[in-house]
Amino acid sequence: MGKSDFLTPKAIANRIKSKGLQKLRWYCQMCQKQCRDENGFKCHCMSESHQRQLLLASENPQQFMDYFSEEFRNDFLELLRRRFGTKRVHNNIVYNEYISHREHIHMNATQWETLTDFTKWLGREGLCKVDETPKGWYIQYIDRDPETIRRQLELEKKKKQDLDDEEKTAKFIEEQVRRGLEGKEQEVPTFTELSRENDEEKVTFNLSKGACSSSGATSSKSSTLGPSALKTIGSSASVKRKESSQSSAQSKEKKKKKSALDEIMEIEEEKKRTARTDYWLQPEIVVKIITKKLGEKYHKKKGIVKEVIDKYTAVVKMIDSGDKLKLDQTHLETVIPAPGKRILVLNGGYRGNEGTLESINEKTFSATVVIETPALIKNKNGPLKGRRVEGIQYEDISKLA
Repeated sequence: MGKSDFLTPKAIANRIKSKGLQKLRWYCQMCQKQCRDENGFKCHCMSESHQRQLLLASENPQQFMDYFSEEFRNDFLELLRRRFGTKRVHNNIVYNEYISHREHIHMNATQWETLTDFTKWLGREGLCKVDETPKGWYIQYIDRDPETIRRQLELEKKKKQDLDDEEKTAKFIEEQVRRGLEGKEQEVPTFTELSRENDEEKVTFNLSKGACSSSGATSSKSSTLGPSALKTIGSSASVKRKESSQSSAQSKEKKKKKSALDEIMEIEEEKKRTARTDYWLQPEIVVKIITKKLGEKYHKKKGIVKEVIDKYTAVVKMIDSGDKLKLDQTHLETVIPAPGKRILVLNGGYRGNEGTLESINEKTFSATVVIETPALIKNKNGPLKGRRVEGIQYEDISKLA
C-alpha cells in the first residue's frame, strides 16, 4: 500500500488522534493550530505563516489579547448560562466542560493567568456571584436578561397579590364570626311538669347523693305520718325537684357559655404566643448598652429609649450623663428591675402590656408578671387586667422609666 493510503492503520490512528485534545504546550493560539508532538510544533514555529502572524501581533499585542479574552469570557459565560443556569456550581466543573471542546480559546492567551483570577474578576465585574470555600471557588450566574427580570417581577407581584387575597379572606372570616357571635340569640330551656301518660310505664330518676339522702329521710318519716302528711311531703319534694332541675339547667347553661368564652380566649392567646417578632424596642423603657465599640464610657451603662426608628434602631438618652445616642437593638439589652417594680412586656402574646414584676426564676431565666394595664389601649380595665403570667423570658420584659 502507498504511504498516504486513507485506510492504513497509521492514517486511521492519526485521524483518531487529531479528533481528541492534544497537549497545550504544542498549541499555537495565534494560528489556532494544534501540533501532535514537539517536532511538529518546532516545524510550525519556523514556518512562514507563523512568522507572519507574529509580525501582525507584535504591531498591537494588546488588541489580540483583548480579543482572545473577550472570546474566552463570552464562551465561558454562555456555557455557564446554558448548562447550569443560575445554580451554584464549582468553577472547575464549568472549566473542564469548556475545554472539552477542541476549538476553545486557551486561557494562556487571555489576560488571566489562572482560573482563580478569572473567577475573582467575574465577581468584581458583577457577572457572577462568587464565594470561596475549603473545597474551592463556587460561581453562580446572574441572569440580567430583561425578559427574565420582567418574569421575576411578575411572579413576585402575583405572590404578593395572593398573600393580600389570603389576608383579606381571613379578615372577612373573622368579621363574619364576630358578627355571628354578637347576633346569636341565647337558647332558653323550657321546663315542664313531671307527668306520666301511661300508668303502666315506669318512671326512673337519677338523683344525686344529697337528693337520695333527703328522699330516704322523707320515706322514713312517711312511715310514721298519716296520708295527708304524705301528700304535703310529696308536693314539697316535687317543688324541690323542679327547683333543683331548674338550677342545674341554669348552671349547665352558664358552664357552656363560660367554656365557649374560655375556648375563644385560649385560641386568641395561643395566636398571640406564636406571633413573636424579631424587634422589641419600645419608647420609655430602660435599656443597657452592651457594645464595647463606644468605649468604656458607655459600656454597661443604662439609658432610656426616647424614640424608636424603623423598629430596630433607638435614640437612647443616658441616665448618668444625659447624652443621646443612636443605637441598634443588637447593641442593647433589657433591664430587669427588682420585684414589685413596673415593667413593659416587649414580645410574645402580651406585647405592649404594662405590669408589675412579681418574682424572678434564676434557674429558667424567666419572670412572673401581673398584667396591670394595656399600654397602647385607652381602656384601663381590659380583659387582661390582673392576670398572672408565668415563664416570661428576661429578654421579653424591661423596666419602665
